[in-house]
Amino acid sequence: MSSFTFGFIGLGLIGGSIAKALRKEYPDCRIYVTARSESTLQAAVSDRVADKAVSMADPAWSECDYIFLCAPVETNNTNLRSIASLIGEKTIITDVGSVKQPILNCITELGLRSRFIGGHPMAGSERIGYANSAPSILENAYYILTPTEETEADRIRELKSMVGAIGAIPLVLDAGLHDYVTGAISHLPHVISAALVNLVRDEDNEDGIMKLVAAGGFKDITRISSSSPDMWQQICLTNRSNISTLLQHYIDSLESIKSEIDESSADEIRSFFDSARTYRESFINSNSGPIKTEYVITVDIADEPGAIASIAALLSDHEINIKNIGINHNREFAQGALRIEFYKKEHTDSAIRIMQEAGYSIHSKEDTAK
Repeated sequence: MSSFTFGFIGLGLIGGSIAKALRKEYPDCRIYVTARSESTLQAAVSDRVADKAVSMADPAWSECDYIFLCAPVETNNTNLRSIASLIGEKTIITDVGSVKQPILNCITELGLRSRFIGGHPMAGSERIGYANSAPSILENAYYILTPTEETEADRIRELKSMVGAIGAIPLVLDAGLHDYVTGAISHLPHVISAALVNLVRDEDNEDGIMKLVAAGGFKDITRISSSSPDMWQQICLTNRSNISTLLQHYIDSLESIKSEIDESSADEIRSFFDSARTYRESFINSNSGPIKTEYVITVDIADEPGAIASIAALLSDHEINIKNIGINHNREFAQGALRIEFYKKEHTDSAIRIMQEAGYSIHSKEDTAK
C-alpha cells in the first residue's frame, strides 16, 4: 500500500485527517486532492500532505487505487457522477458520510457496486475544516465499512488493513443497519442537543441568567451543537426515516417520564435514572463517535495573581501541551476551580503526576463521577 495512489474529493476535517494519516503511515504514497477552497488545496500541497491539486476533470483520477469522497452526503453524489467516466478499472470508491443509502443509490445507478466500500469514521470535533484536521482524530475510533455484496473480499480486507494502519478500528456493517445505528447514536443526539440549547435560549430571561450559569454538565451534553448546521441539515434530510422513527421513540420516552413526574411516581422516576446509569456505565470507554473523549482535569487554585500562569509554566516546562484552560464558574457537578483540557491521555496522566508532586489538588472526570 506504500505505493498506492489516493484521491480525495473534499478535504475538510475528516478528509484532511485521513489524508494526513495516510501520508504519515505511507510516506511514499501519492495523494491527489480537490476541494472548493483554493487556500485548502494550497495548504495541503504546502504541508506535503498532497502531491498535487487536481480538477474534477483531471485524468489523474484514473490512476487512483482509492478515491475518498469527503464532501457532504448529497455533494458526494454530485461529485461521483462528475468523475464516473474517469474512474480506473481497479479503483475502489469510498466515502466518509454518516448516511449510506444515498451514496449506495448513486453507486447502483452508475453500475459501480463491485467497486464500492462505504466508509464512516466515527470521529470528529466541534471544529471543522482542513486546518483542524489531524491523524490523531482517527486514533482508536471505530471506522465503519459498508461494502456491497459485489465487492471483492480481497479489497475489503485491504481497506480494513489500511484503516487499522492509520490507527482506527475497522467494523464491517450492512449499509441499512449502519444508517439506523448512526441515527440512534449520532444523528438523534445532535437533534436533541440542538433542541435543548434552543429551549434554554427561549426560556432564558432578559438578563440571560441561564446562559450565564450554563456550564459543566450542560456544556458537556450540548457541545455537539457547535457542529456545522449545513452538514446536519443534509444528514437529517438524507436519513430522515430513521431519525423520525427514533425521534418518535424519544418523544414517547419523554412523555412517559413527564407523566411519572406529574404523578410524583418516585419509584418509576428513580428507575428511569438508574436504568440509564447502569446502561451508560456498561459502555466501552473509547474515542469513537462524534463526541470525542475529553481529557480533562480540574485543579484547586488560590484566587491570586499569577496562579494560572504558574500552572501553565509548570506544564510547559515538562513539554505538556494544553488544549484549553479556563475558570470553572459553575461547580455544581464538578470539583476544582481551574479546568484544563489536554489533547492526549498520556499528557493528562503526566500532568496529574507533575502537579500532584508540586502540591496541587487534582480532580479528574473519573473523580467527579464517583
